Amino acid sequence: MKALYLLAIALGSSVAAQTITFNGCHNLFDNQNFVFTKTGVDSFNKNIYITTPVDGQPCGGLGTCEFKIRWNNTLTRWEFLADEGNGTFTTPSLIYYNSTGNAGSQRPPSNTFGTWVENTAATNGQCGGNLTGTNSTMTGDVHSSPLATSDVTKSKIQIFPNPVSDVIRISGIENGQSVQIYNVDGRLVKSDAFDSKVDVSQLPAGVYVLKISTKNFESHEFKFVKK
Repeated sequence: MKALYLLAIALGSSVAAQTITFNGCHNLFDNQNFVFTKTGVDSFNKNIYITTPVDGQPCGGLGTCEFKIRWNNTLTRWEFLADEGNGTFTTPSLIYYNSTGNAGSQRPPSNTFGTWVENTAATNGQCGGNLTGTNSTMTGDVHSSPLATSDVTKSKIQIFPNPVSDVIRISGIENGQSVQIYNVDGRLVKSDAFDSKVDVSQLPAGVYVLKISTKNFESHEFKFVKK
């Protein structure tokens, strides 16, 4: 049997892993938490999340406790996949999919945004239907609105100066949790706890995306130029 614990991905001591915690479909997965950790970004700038099994924790039903959440660009939907039983995802089982207006975000939707549809062909209907806030929990690096933040809210948030040489300042946000900076290839190059002043002096000149995550799981993204 397998259990799931957090796979820590570190790009230095200051980097905080981006995780999603899921609990649901108890007939197949038992009543336990599964922690997905962001393992990278695909070619469509969508985050990829994978769990890691550890022997010792039961995981009835499918006989597997390793899962992946990823974007399927061909079918324009987010998918919740189970591995083949040996930790690989060459021909995974599709457990749920969500294709309701979620193409605009890097992160998958929560279980209350759009519809996570149960794939009964794989589950034999044992998950009890589509995911909802009453039959499951899905918290962490997920979004719950079409843009993950409203244009009105975003208009109140500013970053300056831009272009910037040393320190970029953030105004108009009170519940910030973390700040992350991605380069033009989508690679995470800096991650810290939220601060209204972000030191970018060590970054090479170029174009970057500053992502601000809040304590209620919203995100705000701004493009800036490092001189």
